[in-house]
Formats: sequence, C-alpha cells, structure tokens
Amino acid sequence: MSSRNFIDGTIVGPWTVGSLDVYQKGGDSLAGRYYLFHLWPFTIAELGQRNLNIEEFLQNPLGVRIAKSEEIKKKWNRLSRLSGFPEPFLVNKPASYRRWSNTYSNQLIRENIRDLTTVQSISEMETLYYLLPSKVGSPLSIPSLATDLRVTYYTIQNWLSVFELFFLVFSVYPWTKKISMAIQKERKVYLWDIPSVENESSRFENMVAAELWRGITQWNDLGFGKFSLHFIRNKENQEVDFLIANGEDLFCL
Repeated sequence: MSSRNFIDGTIVGPWTVGSLDVYQKGGDSLAGRYYLFHLWPFTIAELGQRNLNIEEFLQNPLGVRIAKSEEIKKKWNRLSRLSGFPEPFLVNKPASYRRWSNTYSNQLIRENIRDLTTVQSISEMETLYYLLPSKVGSPLSIPSLATDLRVTYYTIQNWLSVFELFFLVFSVYPWTKKISMAIQKERKVYLWDIPSVENESSRFENMVAAELWRGITQWNDLGFGKFSLHFIRNKENQEVDFLIANGEDLFCL
C-alpha cells in the first residue's frame, strides 16, 4: 500500500492507506495549489491500454473488439476472480486473492478507520460491510439495514460515507435535476473488492460500474468536464442501469 506524490498533484486510490482524504480535511487549506488524481484498481479499459477518448468510451465502455474478444474475455474473467487490485491480480492465484481479501477490509476497518475516525461500533460497522455484497445491483434500503443492525438511519449513512472515504465502496445515485432529491432517494452501492460479490449477475454489474466510475473520475481529474454516474428507475421498476451526466448532457448506457 503506497501513494505517490507529484509536483502538481497527489494520486490516491483504494490500495493506498485511504487516509489521505482524511488528512486533507485538517490543517492549512491547499486550495488552488495542488491537483488531486485518483488511482483505481485495474480495469479492462486500462489493461487494454485504451486512451481516454470520451466519445469512444461512451460508445464502447469495455473496449470490446471482435478481433480481440477472446483476449478481453480472459482479462475480464481474471478481474472477476481476482479483483483489479495489483497484489492479487498480478500474482494470479486464487489462494493469494483469498488471503488478500481476508485482510483487506479487516485492516481498513479495524485499524485505519478505528484510528482515524470517531466511530466506536467497529464490529457493527464491519457487519454492515459484509452485508453489502448481497445488496449490489439493487437500491440500498438504509432503513432496513438500520433495523437489522439496531442502529439509527443516520448511523448507517455515516458508516457508508466512511466506507467511501476509505475507498471500500462507491455509490451511484438516481438521476434527478435536483441534488437534494437524489440524496433522499435510495442509492446503489458497489464494492472495489468485486469477487466478494457472489451473485454472478450482480458481480457483472459491479464490474461495469467500476469501469464507468474510473472513466468519469479520470475525466474530471483531467478537467474534461463535470461528469457523474447515475441510474434511472421509474414507478413501474423499469430501469436504466447506468447514465453518465456531464452538466445537462446525458448519455444512457
């Protein structure tokens, strides 16, 4: 686990200690004096050495080409089994992934989060994290989780925010023109430790979400626009899984 500092920016990501975003909330403000770039786990787009052409990405997010379909399939299956984190992915052994995964959340929650936040109920927070893989692909019912864990609605909200801050998960909100309305609606939560999602269809959706999240994050880091990732669900439960917004411009996938 490491981070790299550059002259004009700091790169952070889910395999860093995860505390850089915490430390930047205290001390002197560095606003306007540095750029923040994110370093995410490997994805198909990166492993295929694709550039960041936005239009091409929107037309073919996973970079699938007929001529290279078998190669892409092998890489996709490897990511599905071992995650995109460098350590287990490069070793390329299921046993190594399992050892890594067993310590990944435990170290972050029981060491980093415990030491760097005011959270007291570490065991309950850990239980919440272990419940999330079964929730991937569906809007997350925070009231239901609060009832199951016997904590308040706002406690669950706070714990999910901490998970995002430490790069354990990322959230996708429903599309609406009003930010306040989006916050009130149920979000979808996806994990960075993708193989921990046992359901195959949910894991597939999680992998696609990670590809898209990496894309919009890098476009924002590089100043290409102000992109965000959403989903749409109507009252009849008909759904568009992913929608990319750039201001008023919308791209359904």
